[in-house]
Amino acid sequence: MTADPTTSDHAIEAVDLVKTYKGDVRALDGVSLAVAQGTIFGLLGPNGAGKSTTVKILTTLSRADSGSAHVLGVDVARQPDRVRHLIGVVGQHGAVDPAATGRENMLLQGHLYGMGGAELRRRADELLARFGLGEAADRIVTTWSGGMRRKLDVACGLIHQPRVLFLDEPTTGLDPEARADLWAEVQRLAGEGLTILLTTHYLEEADRLAGQVSIIDRGRIVARGTPDALKSELHGDAIVVELTETDRGGAVRVLKGVAGLREPVVEGRTLRARADDGARAIPIVLGALDSGGVGVASVTVARPSLDDVYLRHTGRAYRPDSSEAPR
Repeated sequence: MTADPTTSDHAIEAVDLVKTYKGDVRALDGVSLAVAQGTIFGLLGPNGAGKSTTVKILTTLSRADSGSAHVLGVDVARQPDRVRHLIGVVGQHGAVDPAATGRENMLLQGHLYGMGGAELRRRADELLARFGLGEAADRIVTTWSGGMRRKLDVACGLIHQPRVLFLDEPTTGLDPEARADLWAEVQRLAGEGLTILLTTHYLEEADRLAGQVSIIDRGRIVARGTPDALKSELHGDAIVVELTETDRGGAVRVLKGVAGLREPVVEGRTLRARADDGARAIPIVLGALDSGGVGVASVTVARPSLDDVYLRHTGRAYRPDSSEAPR
């Protein structure tokens, strides 16, 4: 008897994915991922880094130029129909019909998966109640808030009880309260055993939700691990100095002679560096900058963050909207 390929230890596996668009734009340049079953995996990077292209390939909406990808052991290129029944997908942009009611959207999504009758109605009611949408279920979606619409998107993605859920930047544009509500629901779903691949350009979101993260930049994975492990690689504290004017390299030259200070980088008016003891280093840093004629507007010190991890691996500060080409 042939073994069921959906019993793979990894819910998602991708090896050396390459994707090039017109004009020789290399959207993906050898991306590899391994996502354990029943976990939340964060794919973190700024707009244009390659997150959505990766998701399109893994969800059978696009084909890689080379490399391989499997979802629950099923090849996404060779058996796309089977993959589509195993997964739920919530894209960046809402896919619900704003002219229909919430319930009608749920039922339509179920019909697309071959569901019907009492089973579908029961499942729709269950999900509408779970996401707190029961009272609004029979209202037209155009009357709903942005947070409610996003919850409906996720509910539609779950209608057929998928084993893997892809969330592509699910909280973009939501207010803090709606974002926190959706975070809580994502955590509950993972607690029930659902595997979730979450793409996001919010550092806090990846840090809060994901057990494992990969940071993608310009089509390549530049770092991977747990958020805590990635941050622990950066010993000491992060020092951030806001300068009074755009620096032309003078601040870095001044600070390279300061003992115990590492990795000074300046972008515009922002200087970042690392020190074993940030509190003790600040007076020395300020004195060196003052002696060098570099004006300072403010200075802060903090424990390492994913922002610092990104800076370490790319050589530049993290900017969510720093797209250079469509990905």
